[in-house]
Amino acid sequence: MKTFPNSASPPRQKRFNDQRDWFFEKRFGLFVHWGLYALNGWHEQHQWRARVPRGEYVRLAQSWNPQNFDPDAWLDAMEDAGMKYICLTTKHHEGFCLWNTAQTDFNTMNTPYGRDIVGMLAQACQRRGVPLCLYYSVVDWHHPHYPNQGRHHELPPQPGDAPDWEKYVVFLREQVRELCSNYGPLHGFWWDMNVPEAIDRSINDLIRQLQPAAVINNRGFDEGDFGTPERDFEEADETGVFGRPVEACQSVGMESWGFRRDEDFYTDRHLQRSIAKYLARDANYLLNVGPDADGAIAPESAALLKRIGNWYRATREAFENVEPASHGSSNRDVLLTRRDNTLYVVLHRDPVGDAVKLKPIQLAPQRATLLNTGQKVEWALDVVPSEHVQQGAFLRLRRLPVNALCNTVLVVKLEFDDLSGLATSSAQANQADGLIR
Repeated sequence: MKTFPNSASPPRQKRFNDQRDWFFEKRFGLFVHWGLYALNGWHEQHQWRARVPRGEYVRLAQSWNPQNFDPDAWLDAMEDAGMKYICLTTKHHEGFCLWNTAQTDFNTMNTPYGRDIVGMLAQACQRRGVPLCLYYSVVDWHHPHYPNQGRHHELPPQPGDAPDWEKYVVFLREQVRELCSNYGPLHGFWWDMNVPEAIDRSINDLIRQLQPAAVINNRGFDEGDFGTPERDFEEADETGVFGRPVEACQSVGMESWGFRRDEDFYTDRHLQRSIAKYLARDANYLLNVGPDADGAIAPESAALLKRIGNWYRATREAFENVEPASHGSSNRDVLLTRRDNTLYVVLHRDPVGDAVKLKPIQLAPQRATLLNTGQKVEWALDVVPSEHVQQGAFLRLRRLPVNALCNTVLVVKLEFDDLSGLATSSAQANQADGLIR
């Protein structure tokens, strides 16, 4: 699938300089995958992956009745995790719509539940001042005009279908108009699965006209505003900054984005490392949960979000309103961020020992604090045996509690009188390190 590479905007873009700039202030959000697939509790692509006939799958709508859906409970879980915005799947590949759409009967209003879920969440977000983003799948396994051809993430041709891409785009455009007109202010539109790789900039233009604060991702009909690496799939360099705005996404579950009854979960440490390696490089991050068929976030997922929140609240100052600064050191086992004369050291990879060398930094901090616990961090500026060639006294953090805190990502705050001497590029750091001669 074409996702319009980050190279579309070579110079690093810091701001949109319009209402979309909320995106650079609220870096961590909750992704929610929810639809009829929650009833079977296996995968959000159950219809496709389990080869369920369309006629059988659509009958799930007769059982859609999530009586315990409470948008405020979702927002409470979001806030427990330290998150500041939410993105909901309004229509996933199955084609079932979670709002009162006039474009198809295959929606939540024509079920035993009979309520507009997007509207309920939108009202709660407006009441609580939470930015709302909406996901929309281009692929549609239900609509007769979508040209299902058996390509990736498509059904094979179905009996009774009348494939017509132009008619389907009319349907899609009107659904976009509904979502952007009927639910108050939106802050994002998250496209997915433009399998035909169609380009039509007028569709995103419509979103911008109706919702000027909405950021748009790069999986729709043009390159959008930001890139979307998924499940930690990205280029090999985990330290370089991105050439354009980025929002990474990951799910708490290893198998599914939607609700799965027998889900296998990522470790806290893996998710913290993933979050850290993106936020420290000036990217946003969406962490996903899949509510069950009754509308509740599963206890395991809720508990995981709370644990992530405990870590994030303790360390968030290293990731918000900061600049990437990993160029300041040649140590590629850590990431650095900076705010004025404060430097944050993020141990996003498993530390191999209890010390971290920040070569070629030769500045003495005024204070060194482990944000995870608030305790002081021992440091030294001396020549160690491994630096016998250069005889350089480089800053070294010592006796970090890597064994006692082995299930988390450590973040150290270093406060200096003056950081003007910090290297401004990776090349400078490497040269000072003696790696470039």
